[in-house]
Amino acid sequence: MKKVGFFRSIQLKFIIIYILLLVVAVQVIGSYVARQLEVELLDNFKESINDRIDLLNYNLEQAFSKKRTDDPLEPTLQEDVQSIVTDVNTSSGITTIQVINNQGRVLGTNDYLNQDIIGKKITEEIVQRAIKFRTSMDNTSYNSKTGERVFIRVEPIHDADENVQGVIYLSTSLEGVYGQLQKINEIFLKGSVIALVVSVILGILIARAITKPIVEMRRQAQTMARGDFSQKVNVYGNDEISQLAVTFNHLNDRLKHSMATIEKEQKKLSSVLENMTEGVIATDSKGEITLINEAAARFFNENPNSLISKDLLKLLSLDEKVEDIIELQQSGSIVLDLSEGEEIFLVRANFSVIADLHQDQKRTSGLIAVLSDVTEEERVEQERREFVSNVSHELRTPLTTLRSYIEALTDGAWEDPNIAPKFLEVTRNETERMIRMVNSLLQLSRMDSKELTLNRENVDFVPYFHKIIDRFEMNEKDGKITFVREIPAASYFVWIDKDQMTQILDNIISNAVKYSPDGGKITCKIQLQIRQIVISVKDEGIGIEYDKLDKIFDRFYRVDKARTRKLGGTGLGLAITRELVEAHYGRIWVNSIEGKGTTIYFTLPLINEKRRREA
Repeated sequence: MKKVGFFRSIQLKFIIIYILLLVVAVQVIGSYVARQLEVELLDNFKESINDRIDLLNYNLEQAFSKKRTDDPLEPTLQEDVQSIVTDVNTSSGITTIQVINNQGRVLGTNDYLNQDIIGKKITEEIVQRAIKFRTSMDNTSYNSKTGERVFIRVEPIHDADENVQGVIYLSTSLEGVYGQLQKINEIFLKGSVIALVVSVILGILIARAITKPIVEMRRQAQTMARGDFSQKVNVYGNDEISQLAVTFNHLNDRLKHSMATIEKEQKKLSSVLENMTEGVIATDSKGEITLINEAAARFFNENPNSLISKDLLKLLSLDEKVEDIIELQQSGSIVLDLSEGEEIFLVRANFSVIADLHQDQKRTSGLIAVLSDVTEEERVEQERREFVSNVSHELRTPLTTLRSYIEALTDGAWEDPNIAPKFLEVTRNETERMIRMVNSLLQLSRMDSKELTLNRENVDFVPYFHKIIDRFEMNEKDGKITFVREIPAASYFVWIDKDQMTQILDNIISNAVKYSPDGGKITCKIQLQIRQIVISVKDEGIGIEYDKLDKIFDRFYRVDKARTRKLGGTGLGLAITRELVEAHYGRIWVNSIEGKGTTIYFTLPLINEKRRREA
């Protein structure tokens, strides 16, 4: 966030508002005071003039009322008037006084420079009106010659009968009053300027005091926006801003606690999502991916970040089948085929809608898809179906043979001494074959349910292996099969169940005998490795195709089904062998070249010296 400059800050706004209010107040007060002061000064000035005119008017009335004689030494009216006017004090600002009779002629004036006006007739309208209407008149005019404002007052002089004998004409300058008013205004202006400067300084200090907590809260809000809740806003008092600061600190504590809780929950959610074997995908209402964990991304061999904002329907290749993501929830779960080439990869997707309340109504805001790898489940299910099918097929063949021979015997073949023994022999062989198959199935069932118990003992494997081979050699006295032993003259002690190990070796060697041609050679070998021995049995039979090597340990799998049935095999021997080898903590595998023979290997862990002595 950009730093707010001073000229755009609330502090400057406070200062401007404060100064504007102060200026408006000063202007209103100044205007009011100036106006009232002007009125008061003018009133005082006029009152002073009126007092002097009243005194002058009294003296002039006496002069006009005085009875005159013909004595030449007695002063005339004009002389008395001039004497009275001359004695008027003009230091108060009165400039011109004229006494005019009712005929409009000047009888006297105090203007020494304008004595020629005495005896002349005055035609000014204000004088004529005052004589005519017998009342005093005044006005203020502007003297264009001197550039001064002039106050003019005309006061009638009455006799005892209230007849107008003349008028007093007074003309005085108002510049002294207005000059005094101007000085007062200048003083007021200087005081206003000083007050304004002081107010600006005080306004800045007050604005800073007001905005300082706001600036601190703004700075703290920016700090909180970055996720730092360690700082607090200072509280400077108990006013509203201080209460706001206290509330802001409380909000900071609540946000800190809430963010810690959210972060904790997010870490839990992230940990859960990262450690889930199932893939989790969340979308918005448009079907665009907003969250995806590593497990889900691995299903598509993509980086999780690269799948954000991708369309879920396109990612799952469902865009041609489904138009809206809401339809996915209605479909429940879907098995997706993500196989590439010959490698089968099946994923089950379960969908659920994310709904939130909007105006008391549920609104779909997204979708959650949970992806599970069901390849192994499908494989197990397929194997189960194949196992049931194979068992049914394997049991049906001998049962069909038994039924056919028993029906033949029932129909009278038992009376034929040549046929009956053969039929009974076949019946016995098929019965033994079914018994072997059922026993093998029971043994596999016990292994699958972990019910197989091994009676282990400390055995020197070299002499034990020789005895097993000796037994097979005795059964091959006709010399059709030759046994070659590559067994070192040493002692290798192993911890085994001799009966189960005998079954392992019998299954492996008997298979080698079955598939070896006449005159073939079977090589039995022991090799020493680190903490284990490797036992191998190699034949020179028909061999196994490379792509079928991993299947020979599957249940009911036969390389040559026709030959195996002819030799009495059930297809379960190597499956049992693998389970028994793994029960002895070993590992079994096969190498084969088609047409050149097969070698089966398995390992057994050796017993250490200390354990062998204890045994």
